Amino acid sequence: MRKVIAYELLSLDGVAEDPNEFFPDWDDVMDANLARVISTQDTVLLGRRMYDEWSVFWPPSDIEPFASFINGVEKFVATSTQPAQSWSNATVIDRDFAKFVGDLKLTPGGDIGVHGSIALCQSLLELGLVDGLRLVIAPAIQGKGRKLFDGGVPTRWTLENQVASPTGYLLLDYRL
Repeated sequence: MRKVIAYELLSLDGVAEDPNEFFPDWDDVMDANLARVISTQDTVLLGRRMYDEWSVFWPPSDIEPFASFINGVEKFVATSTQPAQSWSNATVIDRDFAKFVGDLKLTPGGDIGVHGSIALCQSLLELGLVDGLRLVIAPAIQGKGRKLFDGGVPTRWTLENQVASPTGYLLLDYRL
């Protein structure tokens, strides 16, 4: 069975919104971590807001390894309306979201990634559909913005891997 893996950038106080505000730098260890995470994924779930932003930003981007990955991977968009911007390999989920993801997990393939998409990730967590978390924690208190773990269902995760980058970021892998 395929696994849903959420990759999220967070501040120390759990803020996930606008990570560019608290991720001023990026180092080689973080690049290697991202490459490792996406190397197992052949499908990505996106919320509408993330899709709208990324479908404009990533197609002309040369920021690797993510640009080649996200532009080429199969993408499913959780939205009730057709996006205005088209993007290669993107399909709108046109039926019950929870059932769609549950069925997708039963199909052959690699991991199913969730990148950003705060509300989508929160929904997946509440539905018990996330199998792993790949968190990058910035050494910064943001103080404002949407937090990934606002509300939700209490869940105990198991730490699988932990690395501190040279610039002070924590790279944490958890499984359910």
